[in-house]
Amino acid sequence: MPFHRRGVPSRLRRLDNSAHSAESWHRYSRSEQNWFKMNMIPDDILTKPATVASSWATARLGERDPGSTPATPVGPNAAAPERVDLETLDAIQRRVLWLSSAIVDAANHGRPNASGLKVGGHQASSASMVSIMTSLWFAELTAADRISVKPHASPVLHAINYLLGDLDGSYLTTLRARGGLQSYPSRTKDPDTVDFSTGSVGIGATAPLWAAIAHRYVRSHFPQTPAPGRWISLLGDAELDEGAVWEAVADPQVSRLGELLWIVDLNRQSLDRVVPDIQIARLQGMFAAAGWEVLTCKWGRRLQALFNEPGGDDLRVRLESMSNEEYQRLLRTPDDQIHSRLLADNVNSTALKGLVDGLDGAGLAAAVRDLGGHDLQQLLNTYRAASAERPTVVFAYTIKGWGLPTEGHPNNHSALLSPSQMLELARDLGVDPADPWAPLPVGSEEAELCARTARHLARPVVATTAVPSLPTALGRRHKGTVSTQASLGRFLLDLRRAAPEVARRVVTLSPDVASSTNLGGWINQTGVWSVGERHDWFADDNERLLRWVEGTQGQHIELGIAETNLVGLVAELGATWSRSGQPLLPIATLYDPFVSRALEPWSFGIYAGGQSILVGTPAGVTLAPEGGAHQSITTPSIGLEQPGCTAWEPAFAQDLEWCMLAALGDIGKPGGTSAYFRLSTRPVDQGLAEHPDDELLLERRRRNAVAGGYRITPYDPTEHVTLVGVGAIMPEVLSARRRLVELGVNAGVVCLTSPDLIFRAFQRRTRGSKTGPDSSILETIFPRSRPTPLVTVLDGHPHTLAFLGAIRGDEIVCLGVTEFGQSADLDDSYALHGIDVRSIVEAALDLIKR
Repeated sequence: MPFHRRGVPSRLRRLDNSAHSAESWHRYSRSEQNWFKMNMIPDDILTKPATVASSWATARLGERDPGSTPATPVGPNAAAPERVDLETLDAIQRRVLWLSSAIVDAANHGRPNASGLKVGGHQASSASMVSIMTSLWFAELTAADRISVKPHASPVLHAINYLLGDLDGSYLTTLRARGGLQSYPSRTKDPDTVDFSTGSVGIGATAPLWAAIAHRYVRSHFPQTPAPGRWISLLGDAELDEGAVWEAVADPQVSRLGELLWIVDLNRQSLDRVVPDIQIARLQGMFAAAGWEVLTCKWGRRLQALFNEPGGDDLRVRLESMSNEEYQRLLRTPDDQIHSRLLADNVNSTALKGLVDGLDGAGLAAAVRDLGGHDLQQLLNTYRAASAERPTVVFAYTIKGWGLPTEGHPNNHSALLSPSQMLELARDLGVDPADPWAPLPVGSEEAELCARTARHLARPVVATTAVPSLPTALGRRHKGTVSTQASLGRFLLDLRRAAPEVARRVVTLSPDVASSTNLGGWINQTGVWSVGERHDWFADDNERLLRWVEGTQGQHIELGIAETNLVGLVAELGATWSRSGQPLLPIATLYDPFVSRALEPWSFGIYAGGQSILVGTPAGVTLAPEGGAHQSITTPSIGLEQPGCTAWEPAFAQDLEWCMLAALGDIGKPGGTSAYFRLSTRPVDQGLAEHPDDELLLERRRRNAVAGGYRITPYDPTEHVTLVGVGAIMPEVLSARRRLVELGVNAGVVCLTSPDLIFRAFQRRTRGSKTGPDSSILETIFPRSRPTPLVTVLDGHPHTLAFLGAIRGDEIVCLGVTEFGQSADLDDSYALHGIDVRSIVEAALDLIKR
C-alpha cells in the first residue's frame, strides 16, 4: 500500500509503512505526529468509509485497537459515503463557489430595490469556506453530526442544501428578502436545514460546544436518547478575538469532549483590513493549554511537492516568514511579477532562485495560492486525524475571495462582484450565466454524489416527548417572613415532592453562585452533574451543609464565573426538545446586576430556539450594603423589552410559586417562551399579600397573578389615587397606603407580578392584536369606568411602568432608581433614590394636589 510523502519532516523520512509501533511513535514530537496523521495516509483511504478511515488512522498509530470505537462518533445511519472521488468533489466545489456567489449577486442585482440601500452579502468570506464545507458535507459528515456555519458563509450553506435537494430553487434569489434566506444562518427562520443560528460573532461558534454538553446531560438522564455524532463549528479567524470563545474553551469540562471539532477559516482578513499579525502559534498554544488537540492544514500538495525540491526549504522559510500583508499583496500581483517579489529579500538564495526560475508565471501564481484549506485531500486527511478523546481545533489556511476576481483584496469583505466579473466567473467555472441555477447534469458523477450524500445525511424526524402536565399550585401555605430568593429554593424542593416527573426534567445552573442564590437544598437532594464521575473527598465531613457530589446523574451544573458560558449552556439545554426530542426545563441563576453582561448571548439563544428561565437575584438597590457595583437598575425594562421572553418580578412567595409554574409550563415545547425572574433577598411579611383563604377567591387571585398582577385592596369607585408596586418594594407601597389613609386619602394598591404581561395586554387591546395575553386583566386592575391618578414604584428604572398612565389616560408619577447607588442600609438606600414611604406619600399628595 503506497503512501504519500508530502513535505516529510527529516526525522520521519526514514520511516517505512511498518516502522511506527506504539512504543516508537511516542518518541516523536507532537508536530511530527500531527504531520504524519495528516500526510502519511494510504492513497486509497479516501475511497473508504470515514469510519474505516478513522479506525485505520487510530489503529496505525497504536492509539486503540482496530476494532474499538472509531474516532468519528457514529449515530443512526452515520456511515460516511462509500466512495469519494477527488475530481468529482472538485467539480462540486466549483458549483458551490458559483452558487454562493450568484445567491449574493441575485440579492443585489437581480431584484427591484426601491430603497436604494445596499442589500449586501459576503461573496469573499463565502469563497474562503467553499473547500472546507464541500469536503465536509460530501465526504465527511454523518447524519448524526451537527454543524455551526460561520455567519458570512450562509450562501455556501444554502448552495450545498440546494444541491442536496434540501432547498427549493425558488429561494436562491431571496437572500435577505422577507420570507427568504436570512442574512446569516438561522435555525428558526431559514427554510432549509440549519443546525445552529449564527450571526452574533463568537456566540454561534460556541453553540455546538454547549450543545455537546447538553446532549451528554440528556443521554445520562434519558438513555433512550439517540447517540450523538460530532458537534462541529466553522469559525472565521476574526471570531477568535471574541472573549466568549475563550471563556468557552477554558471551561474545565470541555477538555473531555472528544465529539467536538472546530475548524478555523484562517483567511487572515477581517472586516476592515488584513490582520497585521495572526500570531498563529499563540492561538495554537492557547487551545493546547486548554487541553485541545491542535491540527494545522497549512500548505496544499502542490506547494509541499515544491518544498521537497532543491530550494524548497528556502521557499518554505520565505513564505512562512512573510507577513500577512505581504502575502495578501502577493495574491494581487500579476503573474509575471511574483518571481521578483518572492526573491526581493532572498537575492543570495541561489537554490530558491533556481526553483522559482523553473516555474512560469502561472505555475508560480498557482503554487503560492496552494493553501491547505483549499486542498480537498489535505482537508479530509486532517479531519480524520482529529482526536476522539478530547476536542480538536483545525487551523485551515485559506484565501478570502478564493477563486473570485476579488481574491486577496484587502477591502473585499463586503465587496460585490460586478456584472462583468460575474460573467468572468461563470466562464471560469463552466456555468451558463443565463441559467445560473441549472441543476447538475443528470447521470453525472457530481449529481450521483449529491444524491448519495442526500440519502446518507437524511435525518429521522425527531418526536418530542411532552413534559408531564404541571400543577397550578404546590400546596404550600406561605406564611411568616421570607424572601423571593429563598422561596425559589423551597419551590424546587416542593416541585420534587408534588410533581416528581416534572422535577426530573429540571436542571439548574449557576456561575459559582449556587449557594448564594439558594440552590443548596436542591443540590443536596439532586447532586451536581458533570461529564464524568468525580470522587467526593468530603463525604466523611459531617460539618458540611452543602453536599457537593458530582456525577452523571446530578441535576445542577456549576460553571465558573463566566456569565456568557452560563447562558450559552442554558440556551442549548433549552433546545434539547427539538434536537433530541427530550425536553429539559433549565433554570439558571446569576446576580441580577450581571444580567446585562449575559443578555446578548442569552437573547441570541432565544432567537436560535432555546427556551429557558433566567433568574436574576438579588436585584436592585434593595441589596443596599453591596453598593452601586452590585445594584441593578435597568433590568426591569430589559425584561419587558426582550422578545421571546416573559419577565416576572413577584413580591411574595405564593406569587413566585404560581408564576414559576406558569413559566415552566411554557418551555420545552414548540412555540414555547423563555422567562426572566427578578428576585430579592429581602425578607417580606407574607401576610401583606392578603391572599384569600377561600379556594374560589384564591384561584381567581392566582389567575390574575399569572396574567400580570392583582389588586391587594378591593376596587373602590371613590379611590383618590392608586399605588402600583412591583417586587421587593411592596412593603413600602403598603405602608404608604396606610399613611395616606391616615391623611384622609383613599388609596388603592395594585401589585404587579409582570409589567411585561400588562404591557402586552395593553398592546393587544389598543392595537387589536390577536396574539398576546388576554387584555381582560386590564379591566380587573385598572377599570376604565373610573380613571384614577397613579403612583408607580419599583426598585429599578421608573420608565418601566410609565406606560400604565396610557391604559386609561391617567395622570401618573413614576418613582424608581435612575442613578448609581452606594453602600447604605435599606432605609437610607430607598430614601436616597426616592422610593421610601415618605417619597411615595408625597408623590401621591402632589399628584392629587393635597
